[in-house]
Amino acid sequence: MSDIKIILTETLREDYRRLPQHIQRKFDKQLQFLAQNPRHPSLNIHRLADHWEFYVDIHYRCIFQQNGDTYVLKHVGGHEIVDRYG
Repeated sequence: MSDIKIILTETLREDYRRLPQHIQRKFDKQLQFLAQNPRHPSLNIHRLADHWEFYVDIHYRCIFQQNGDTYVLKHVGGHEIVDRYG
């Protein structure tokens, strides 16, 4: 199995700092799932045009791009961020 590389953009880091702490903890958990198994069912990954999303929880999403085993995480926030990329 190949190594998964996750890149956190500065925009994602800024988004993360604005999240409530309990959502930050959920994001951290989902990030571990992504690093260990991108097909983990709780991620519920969906394609959005030229981006992808995974679920942080029912209301929050993370937008990313994928190139092979490299995941570039761009934004995290409420479900409305999906509308920008869909």
